Amino acid sequence: MTIALGVLAGAGIGFAYHKLVGCRSGACPLTANPRVATLYGAMMGFLMTYGGR
Repeated sequence: MTIALGVLAGAGIGFAYHKLVGCRSGACPLTANPRVATLYGAMMGFLMTYGGR
């Protein structure tokens, strides 16, 4: 349950980062595409909650 919440929170933060900061020129590989930013955020959320288990 904790891992799922971490993944969802990370995905939300990644998407919010894309919307709020983003990349106007399209040259930024992580923030130019909302799917990539969301997936990256979800992956970071997973790693933060999963840790070294």
